[in-house]
Amino acid sequence: MSSEGTSLESLTQGLSSVAVSMAYSAPVDGLAHIRVYPPVAGRANEAPRRERHDVQVYDCRSIAHLLDMDVAGFSFQRAPTQFDDFFNEEAVREHYYPEVVAVLRDSLKAKAVFVFDHNVRSQPRSDRKQPGVRAPVDGAHNDYTLASGPRRIEEILTENGATHLIGKRAALVNLWRPLRGPVQDHPMAVCDARTTRLDDFIPTRIEHYLEDNLETPHLTGEVYSFRHSAAHRWFFASDMQPEEVLLLKCFDTADDGTAKFTGHTGFKNPMCPPDFLPRESIEARTVVVYE
Repeated sequence: MSSEGTSLESLTQGLSSVAVSMAYSAPVDGLAHIRVYPPVAGRANEAPRRERHDVQVYDCRSIAHLLDMDVAGFSFQRAPTQFDDFFNEEAVREHYYPEVVAVLRDSLKAKAVFVFDHNVRSQPRSDRKQPGVRAPVDGAHNDYTLASGPRRIEEILTENGATHLIGKRAALVNLWRPLRGPVQDHPMAVCDARTTRLDDFIPTRIEHYLEDNLETPHLTGEVYSFRHSAAHRWFFASDMQPEEVLLLKCFDTADDGTAKFTGHTGFKNPMCPPDFLPRESIEARTVVVYE
């Protein structure tokens, strides 16, 4: 059963929630910029000015069976993993990527899945300047735009020798998993796609820098920053464990009313107990091609 035809009022009725000070982007004059530096560089990342808004974030555990990627823009499910070497980039690519492909093929009835990138996040490890590890994000955004989404899909299909799939319906989907649990300090929140409008998303140039060159970006692209709207409805899954995942849609080529993308962010949980384990997580970025 999906959430199609189910009102958001009935979805959220009776759900537990937390009151959160959510970090949105403030209005921007001109082109917005994000600059992402490696932790070892000693430079603070740069982003559009944030403004905090008080929102309720609803626990979606009890309604997971009602959430559909093409309606809400995200889903939550069990997906146990046999892999545990997440801070070894080579091992992640060799052994974890095939698991991601299998999960998405099964969950989304995909014709093909290509995993092309991942991020591991841990505040303590990032604070210790561990290479390749980033801190959790605290700012609402979406990873791709109407301009960068189609371009990235074509690039990935071309790099994987799958140009015959260009033109078929495809989506950029992130698979987000905690590496240990329960996640209590900095959960992932997703804004239901039915409560957003295109005007909520601010095109933002993003630049990624490497340790050996902090002046010229290694990668550039375009993402959406996310501005506040009282219409937004946010969800998270409480106390997530490593055998559970969130699927986040970041772009879809379909133009038929299907959910296009979702605002999402980590958030500081005001109900976090004092004896929490700092969140560690991985998000795998993929191109999903549908039948």
